[in-house]
Amino acid sequence: MALRSPVMTASGTAGHGDELAGYGELNQLGAVVTKSVAAFAWEGNPAPRVAASGEHLLNSVGLAGAGVEAWRERELPALVRRGVTVVGSIWGRTVEEFARAAEAMRGADIVALEVNASCPNLEGGREMFAHSPLATSEIVAAARVAGVPLWVKLSPNTPQLLQVADAALGAGASALVLVNTVLGLSIDIETRRPSLGAGGGGVSGPGILPIALRAVFECRAAFSDTPLVGVGGVRSGADAVAMLMAGANALEVGTATFANPRAPWIVQRELTQWMARHRVITVRDLIGVAHG
Repeated sequence: MALRSPVMTASGTAGHGDELAGYGELNQLGAVVTKSVAAFAWEGNPAPRVAASGEHLLNSVGLAGAGVEAWRERELPALVRRGVTVVGSIWGRTVEEFARAAEAMRGADIVALEVNASCPNLEGGREMFAHSPLATSEIVAAARVAGVPLWVKLSPNTPQLLQVADAALGAGASALVLVNTVLGLSIDIETRRPSLGAGGGGVSGPGILPIALRAVFECRAAFSDTPLVGVGGVRSGADAVAMLMAGANALEVGTATFANPRAPWIVQRELTQWMARHRVITVRDLIGVAHG
C-alpha cells in the first residue's frame, strides 16, 4: 500500500470523521485512522474519562461510539468528500463481535481496517486479546470478512509481544500497529480516589515513545518484511525519524494532537525538513537503519 505521507493520525485522537479539517488539509496526511467502533452503539466508561499527568494523558474513554453503521452513514462521507485516505478501526469484546464489526465494514470506502486487539476479552476472563497469541489470531481471522487489508494494533503490556505479533500475521494481518497505550493509574489526592471513573486507564504521551520504539525495533528484527506502523509519543519530526529508523514504515501522531490539533502536520513538516538537511531523498532510506 502506497501512502502520500508516512505521517497519519492515531485512532481515538482525531475523532470519528473530519473533526481536524479546520487545522490542516487531511488529504495531505498519509491517512486518517478513525476512532474504533463496534458493531453496536456503546456509551463507554463512566466519567471522568481523561486525566492529565504532567505531559502525559490517562484515558479511560472505553471506546464510546455509535457503531459501524452509524459511522458509515454520518462520519465517513465527510472524509471521502475531502479526498482523505481512511483507515477504519474496529473493536469487540468477543470474537463474534469482531466478526460482526468487520462484516459491517465490508464495502466501506477505506483502504485498510485496523483491528484494535487491545480490548478486554469477555471469553478470556477480561484479559486483553492482544495479551494472547491465540485470542489475537482468532479476532484477526474473524475480521478477514471485511475484505480489506488488516492492520492489527497490539498492546505493549505483555511479555509475549513477538508471539502475539507472529500469531496476528499467521492469521492474515497485513501490517502491525505498535503500540497502544500503557496501563496506568492516577490518584486524585484531594478525593483520595482514582482520578478516572473506571479506575485505571491507558497512559499516552512522550514518555511512551521509548516503549513504542522498542516494540517497533524488536518486530522489525523478527519480521523483516512486515509493514509496521509506529505509534506512541511522537510529537516532533525527530521522533518520527527515530520511529522510522527503528523499523517503522509509517507512523501515527496521537496525544500530541490534544495539545495542538495541528500536530500531525507539524510532525510531517519537521520530518521533511530533517530529511532535506540530511540529504535524505526518500523515507525508504531511513526505515530500519538503526539495525545496522
